[in-house]
Amino acid sequence: MVGHPVSFPGIVPEFDYRQVQVAESSYFVGVAGEGPALLLLHGFPENQYCWRKVAPQLTRRHTVVLCDLKGYGASQAPAGGPLGEGYSKRELAAELVQVMEAVGFERFAVVGHDRGARVAYRMALDAPERVARLCTLNIIPTVEQFERMAAEPSPGYWPFLLLAQPAPFPERLIGAGAELFLRHTLDDWTAVAGAIDDEAFARYLAAFTPETLASICSEYRAAFHLDRAMDAEDRAAGRKIACPLLVHWGAEDMAESPLGVWERWADDVRGGPLPGGHFVPEEAPDELVASLREFLGSG
Repeated sequence: MVGHPVSFPGIVPEFDYRQVQVAESSYFVGVAGEGPALLLLHGFPENQYCWRKVAPQLTRRHTVVLCDLKGYGASQAPAGGPLGEGYSKRELAAELVQVMEAVGFERFAVVGHDRGARVAYRMALDAPERVARLCTLNIIPTVEQFERMAAEPSPGYWPFLLLAQPAPFPERLIGAGAELFLRHTLDDWTAVAGAIDDEAFARYLAAFTPETLASICSEYRAAFHLDRAMDAEDRAAGRKIACPLLVHWGAEDMAESPLGVWERWADDVRGGPLPGGHFVPEEAPDELVASLREFLGSG
């Protein structure tokens, strides 16, 4: 693989990096380990560096693939259309299938946190022949999320509405105070002190560029305008996730278990809460690794 300068703030040590081109998107991909393929997808407002405590522990029995989501971190892509066209989870999932093909894998397990989990379950629905096992962290399906927001309003739901506002309002608003915005979000959603240390914060901030903000907001617009309808269509048609599904969430992030929701979307569902808040890969890395090893059959 082609190496990448270690100065990039999202790089995870001991992974080999390259850019993979898919249409107009250039994905920043790291690979390490051997064995069955495992794709790890980060969430908002981070990048693949969030897996730094998890990924190296899984490389002994798996070929672990790290990838910045479209337009995040060092993955480069043009901003989406007015409704987030180009950033629907269906489009992101399809592009990531091509990324996995480019690094040599037709079938793989996928673990997604937050926005990455939304891409991951869409991938399992749209390309069941590709996804052997699925783990989602800290989410319920997008259509269910918006229905819950309507039934149980909470100030904590602000990203779904603020970031989906028409361009360039949220991009400029957040960009004017990017460090304050990022600090507030990470601190407010974290329950384990020190889980995101100063170095991690500096790396996330360095990758929080105007271009990244445009992609982030495009993806949230797509969730509001496009993904909800896709989910609703699948739910109405009775389509389900075919592979085994592991569901985890931070015990202090979600007040009630999401397992009942996911059982409407898949027949083989297991999981439970892990310590901490929203950022499970950083707040409960060892607990997550132990669960993934059992779920993935790696001992």
